[in-house]
Amino acid sequence: DWNKRIEYKPGSGSIPLFPSIHLETCDGPVSSIHTTIELQTNYIGKGCDRETYSEKSLQKLCGASSGAIDLLPSPSATTNWTAGLLMDNNDMIFKFDGKQGAKIPDGIVPKNLTDQFTITLWMKHGPSPGLRAEKETILCNSDKTEMNRHHYALYVHNCRLVFLLRKDFDQADTFRPAEFHWKLDQICDKEWHYYVVNVEFPVVTLYMDGTTYEPYLVTNDWPIHPSHIAMQLTVGACWQGGEVTKPRFAQYFHGSLASLTIRPGKIESQKVISCLQACKEGLDINSLESLGQGIKYHFNPSQSVLVMEGDDIENINQALRKVSYINSRQFPTAGVRLKVSSKVQCFGEDVCISIPDIDAYVMVFQANEPKITISGMDHFARPAAQFESERGVILLPDIRIVSTVTKMEHPVDLKEHDRASNPVVLEEMLHNLDFCDILVIGAELDPEQECLELDHVELQGKHLDATNSTAGYSIYGVDSMHNYEQVLRQIRYRNWYTSATFDRKFRVKCSELNGRYTSNEFNLEVNILHSSNSNFMDHVNHMIVQPQFLQSVHHPEGSISAVHSSVVPSVATIVIIICVSILIFIITLGVYRIRTAHQHSSADNEGSKENEMDWDDSALTITVNPMEKYEKPHQTEEESEEEDIEDEEEDTTSTESDESEEEEEEEEEEEIIIQKGDKQNATRQEQLEWD
Repeated sequence: DWNKRIEYKPGSGSIPLFPSIHLETCDGPVSSIHTTIELQTNYIGKGCDRETYSEKSLQKLCGASSGAIDLLPSPSATTNWTAGLLMDNNDMIFKFDGKQGAKIPDGIVPKNLTDQFTITLWMKHGPSPGLRAEKETILCNSDKTEMNRHHYALYVHNCRLVFLLRKDFDQADTFRPAEFHWKLDQICDKEWHYYVVNVEFPVVTLYMDGTTYEPYLVTNDWPIHPSHIAMQLTVGACWQGGEVTKPRFAQYFHGSLASLTIRPGKIESQKVISCLQACKEGLDINSLESLGQGIKYHFNPSQSVLVMEGDDIENINQALRKVSYINSRQFPTAGVRLKVSSKVQCFGEDVCISIPDIDAYVMVFQANEPKITISGMDHFARPAAQFESERGVILLPDIRIVSTVTKMEHPVDLKEHDRASNPVVLEEMLHNLDFCDILVIGAELDPEQECLELDHVELQGKHLDATNSTAGYSIYGVDSMHNYEQVLRQIRYRNWYTSATFDRKFRVKCSELNGRYTSNEFNLEVNILHSSNSNFMDHVNHMIVQPQFLQSVHHPEGSISAVHSSVVPSVATIVIIICVSILIFIITLGVYRIRTAHQHSSADNEGSKENEMDWDDSALTITVNPMEKYEKPHQTEEESEEEDIEDEEEDTTSTESDESEEEEEEEEEEEIIIQKGDKQNATRQEQLEWD
């Protein structure tokens, strides 16, 4: 009675794997039962579902001593020595194929590690090829030139882990412990294991997966005589500076490394080591007290393997029903993993019944991806005096960090074709962050005149730390969004020579799970208001304040002129007002010109009409053809009207013409026509009266 597929949703806590399982032997007597339940998690990261925070953040979370130096950081502008190494996805895993090594720059690790220090690393390593395998260097500090002395080193040789420490010569010129050897099967099993080397000279202790191991062999050696030869620290190979024609790498490592750190001056406690290597998923037993008599059980350190033994079938059945799976990660790795195998021993025989393996699997669902949003005032201006003050100006006084997840609602009564229109629900969720960066956009900060500052008292009581540079300010550590908000709201910008600076731009970005989930890029522009009005007007574009944030701008009395105290409108408002003003002016000008042209045309027409109506008959001579009434006896009134219309068209033409001769000829024709008779004069009078 067991299910092949066991579903696990993130945040479900501990769920039983086989709540109804029982072993049926068909009444065959048995003397003992041996059952093994194993989580198969080799395909996940470093062997199981662990938090994927950076080593620095994890150490801060587990309460480790400060001062750890990461020797295999992600490649960046300041940590470029790992840029040429092979990397596996974004799990901070580096693969070494026996052909490459990395030089750690001088100054990263102090030369004197003191008598107490700690080396930690994750390693996956297989058997070395060949009968007489070479040393495979994990970490090595040797002479850079001239000689080939190894000062300290951690390497693998024939599936043995060896730590070398050659002390410098001092008053006592005696043999001292120099090489510490451990022989463990896990060194060459091609699985991930967590190693911690605690050095408290002359005692060196190894922790592997949280378990302590003492060296099986310790050899002594003479101390190294002092010299002025510089030393070279390397990872993945050892630097051979002498005894060769040209210095080069040697003793290459074959395998995978991650989270390699060294902490000078301090050793780690058992509690911190267990926390650093702890799996976030594993097998568990609900209610250990009610397991029953005669049940023996054993977990491996990572709780991925559980072995149960008993001589009573019913007790074993009850114990198996209490076995559960738990994954405490908020965002676990999705996938499948589980295997159960059993052996039964009968009386007087080794194995009498063959029990088939249970081929079941736990399906861990993908968690809803959070959307991290940073909001707040993204633009403000302050007087130069505030930037030059001892405390400077707070950059992010009202910053907010909110994380939401999108969930689809599937009501039962919805039909299949309506699924596409299901409502989307945004739910706010709380989770940790592991770093927030405030980056400078544009030219880096000039340390001689400006800086970003934070009182380190703000970090007390939190799992946070901070680093400062000319490129910006970085806050890191696994802590709540609320604590990150509190610290970000205290970061100040100072500029004690503001005369040449009018604005500064910054960008804020936060992360969860070492970049697996990142926030939006929140951009901030800060404007510096100078005291003179001319400067203000010359650089008005640098001092624009968003309207919704006007209440955040407070100017001290007398610090700036009256022009500054008024609200500066936005660029969009100014442009709209100018455009509307130009449009109104153009329309007004067009209407005015049209009306002027119309009035001028009316005046010309009236002047022409008056000239036509005022006849000067002082010098008028009329000659009448006495034969006209005999030559044209049949002229009708219609013909006279047609002539009048033609004369009218000629009159209109004469008004538009500029030549005086044509006007005079047409006027004479009109004069002759007017004198033809009373009836014709009346008709003509009506035609000459203009509206």
